[in-house]
Amino acid sequence: MENYHIVQGCIHRDGYTLGYSIEGEGEPLLIIGSHVFYPRTFSAGLRSKRKLIFIDHRGFAQAGRRAEARDCSLETITGDISAMCSALGLSRLDVLGHSGHGYMALEFARRRPDLVRKTVVVATGPSHSPEHMAYGERIWNMLAAPDRKHRLAHDLARMAAKIEAEPQKRFIWMCLGLAARSWFDPCFDASELWQGVHVNMPVFDSLWGEVFRDFDPVAALQEIQAPLLICMGRHDHLVAPLETWLPLIPANRQPAFALFERSAHAPQLEEAELFDETLLNFLA
Repeated sequence: MENYHIVQGCIHRDGYTLGYSIEGEGEPLLIIGSHVFYPRTFSAGLRSKRKLIFIDHRGFAQAGRRAEARDCSLETITGDISAMCSALGLSRLDVLGHSGHGYMALEFARRRPDLVRKTVVVATGPSHSPEHMAYGERIWNMLAAPDRKHRLAHDLARMAAKIEAEPQKRFIWMCLGLAARSWFDPCFDASELWQGVHVNMPVFDSLWGEVFRDFDPVAALQEIQAPLLICMGRHDHLVAPLETWLPLIPANRQPAFALFERSAHAPQLEEAELFDETLLNFLA
């Protein structure tokens, strides 16, 4: 039974309605992404230890106008996060980003060292550059089990029909169709996680296709002052694996790493107890 109060609301900024959900007790942990999707992936136990503040970025927010190029820049997104912190009265906090939202967390930590105490990225490769993505593809081709590959082919065929029928939800259908690359259980159905989630496809196309492709992880690692934890799942075939981070680590800056052996792209859900323990130990 949940024994904490949930506070939900939104701020209006530059034509977007950015939602938030505040859940749990304790010191604040800001989780960037969707305030609808992400609360479903973190445990109730974690909420008894930390106040989780889930916030939208413009890809998940309701929009009152057509998307423009500036809506998709990390500068704009980190400005939105700063505005959200100001609206919620947050002056010092930890920040977490999962998958592509890890780049938003890193950029926010780089731009706002006055606000960020510690930074966590989960299931985030160094970038979506052709080099990093090709490395991940080689790992998939060499090491993925045959049943995973068969399942992927089956799901991709279904995904194509879903995208054709509802192109405005293409990001969601792609995530669901890539289950064999995303989950420790290749047959896991994540449909319930996506119920009621709004997506702005032009923003996602630009972020995942261009902004994250061009992200400079070396500069981020060199400039971020806050302690950093990088969490990866052993069976994550959506992003470049953990070892692609290692050549990029500055000699004078050593992030903490955590590899979850029975997880793919969502260790916070797939190995919740171990993930919570690892996260809380780092944030302590």
